Amino acid sequence: MGHKRSKTRTRAGTDLRGLLRVPGGEPVDLSGYDTRAAAAGPVDKAAGRAATAAIGAHLTGLQERLWAASTAGDRRRVLLVLQGMDTSGKGGTVKHVAGYLNPSGCRVRAFRAPTAEERRHSFLWRVEKALPHPGELGVFDRSHYEDVLVARVRELAPPAEIDRRYDQINRFEQSLTGGGVTVIKCFLHLSYDEQRRRLLRRLDRPDKHWKFDPSDIDDRALWPAYQEAYEIALERCSTPEAPWYLIPADRKWYRNWAVSRLLLEHLGDLDPRYPKADFDVAESRRRLLADRPR
Repeated sequence: MGHKRSKTRTRAGTDLRGLLRVPGGEPVDLSGYDTRAAAAGPVDKAAGRAATAAIGAHLTGLQERLWAASTAGDRRRVLLVLQGMDTSGKGGTVKHVAGYLNPSGCRVRAFRAPTAEERRHSFLWRVEKALPHPGELGVFDRSHYEDVLVARVRELAPPAEIDRRYDQINRFEQSLTGGGVTVIKCFLHLSYDEQRRRLLRRLDRPDKHWKFDPSDIDDRALWPAYQEAYEIALERCSTPEAPWYLIPADRKWYRNWAVSRLLLEHLGDLDPRYPKADFDVAESRRRLLADRPR
C-alpha cells in the first residue's frame, strides 16, 4: 500500500470489512467500542496519511473504470453513507477521501432538516432522488437514517412510525443492492470528550465560527439518547446486503484511512473493466496516420 510494513498492522490480504462490520440482529453497546481503536492499519499519523494517499491512487483508477464501464451498459454504482454525531468528521471524510475521486463521476449530497416539500412525501423520497447514477460513486453526508435518529431523539414522529421505518430502510437498501448499488454504511464513532475538544477548537478559530451553532451544546445534553438511537439503528439495520461498519473516529487520520480502505475493498471486488472498443481500432489508426488537411 505504499507504506513500510513496520508502520502498519494491516497486511495486503487483510479484509477490513470483517474487522469493522457490525453484526446484525445483535444488541449493540457503543460504550464497548473504543473510539481510538486501531485493530488494523497504520500506527501513526504520518503512516496513516501516506497509506491513505496510496489508497487514493488506486481509488482513482477504479473509479475511472467504473465510470467507463457504465458507458457500455454496466449499471453498477457505489453509495457511501456517512453517519455520526456532530464533529465526527462526515464533511472531513468527504474532503479527504472523495478528494481523490474525479468530481464528474462523484455525487455528494449533504442531508439537512427536510424542507416543507420533502415533508409532504415519504422520508425516503428525497433520498431516492439523490442516489448515484450508473457508474457514479455517491456520498451521503447524513442520510435516511436521520429519520430514525434525530426523529427518535427529538420525538418528531410517533414511536410506532419510527419503528416501522427500520423495516422500510432494510427493504429500501435491499432493493438498492439488488439493482446494482454497492452500499457502504460507515458510522463514525466519536467520544463525548473528543467532541468537546473539536467544538472548542471551532470557537478558538474565527474561520471556523461558521461551523458552530450554540444548539450543538444543547445537543450534548442528549448524548445518551443519541447513543441509544444509534445502537438501535446499528442493530436493526446492519444486514447481509448492507452492513454497518463502525469506524473509530477520534483520530481523523485513522478515520480517513479506514473509510478509504473500505472503499478500496468494495471497488476492488466489483473489479470494473474498461469496455472493449466498438469500432475498428486498426482502421482508425490507419486513417489518423494518413490524414492530411484539406
